[in-house]
Amino acid sequence: MKKYLLTVAAAMLLNGCAGQYKQSITTQQGEPKIKHTASDVITKAAEDEWRVVNPQNILKITLPTGATYIELNPQLAPKHVKNIKKLAREGFYQGTSVYRFVEGFVAQGGASSAKKIIKTANKSLLAEFYLTTKQPSAITALEGDGYAPITGFLNGFAVAQNALQTQTWQVHCSGIFAMARDNDINSASTEFFITIGQAPRYLDKNTTVFGRVLEGIEHVNRLERTARNDKEFNPITDIQVLEDINNSDKSVFKVMKTNSQAFKNLIAARKNRSEPWFVHTANYIDVCGVAIPTKRSE
Repeated sequence: MKKYLLTVAAAMLLNGCAGQYKQSITTQQGEPKIKHTASDVITKAAEDEWRVVNPQNILKITLPTGATYIELNPQLAPKHVKNIKKLAREGFYQGTSVYRFVEGFVAQGGASSAKKIIKTANKSLLAEFYLTTKQPSAITALEGDGYAPITGFLNGFAVAQNALQTQTWQVHCSGIFAMARDNDINSASTEFFITIGQAPRYLDKNTTVFGRVLEGIEHVNRLERTARNDKEFNPITDIQVLEDINNSDKSVFKVMKTNSQAFKNLIAARKNRSEPWFVHTANYIDVCGVAIPTKRSE
């Protein structure tokens, strides 16, 4: 009962503060806040501002409580994408598990020992920490941060760049899909990880990030943290390429185009929140603070 009364009192206090200061909400530059909210932007986005995700580049990871769908990023890490699809197609991940957790940080899965035989895929891969191009690569850019001169978005992924925009890499936001490795930068093989907490950006350019969760992060979060003698520990039933199983799984995902006007409006809405609850806005958003809208089309 006391907890309930405290909750109500806190809510009244917040509402009172919001009412008291509502007229003074401005950006750091003193400009009035923008009127549209993030939900408005997403709802009103035109159909041509969304893209259908190619099922060739979606992994379905079947876990004890449901499926997690990953969009792969062949533009920035083509070798890793090709290899993990080979591993999936040869059935390598059947009978493996998600066996390692760092709470609020990462869940790591695959074959926890080197005993499982790789049939067709490469046993190790050269690092693809970033893509190098001769010409600058255009992205939907934000301000830089302490980890990179330029941050932004490219083809539905949060990325960063060097000052010349000739190096581009996917950054470690929550829900990214990356390959684990040993001290040797070219030792990535079959073990993958998914970030489950706040963005560990200090890992940028230290591992190959080559995808992100489209749907089902809750199934990763629900996995057991400690092994028990009476049950199998976080088994992975299978990892499959969605295109290969379209008879049994007809899932279709759409992602907002990150070079669209709607997405640029979404960034603006996130930088300066216009919802009535907010009494201060920073006129700033970091690259991991903009969730890339994703939806099912069937």
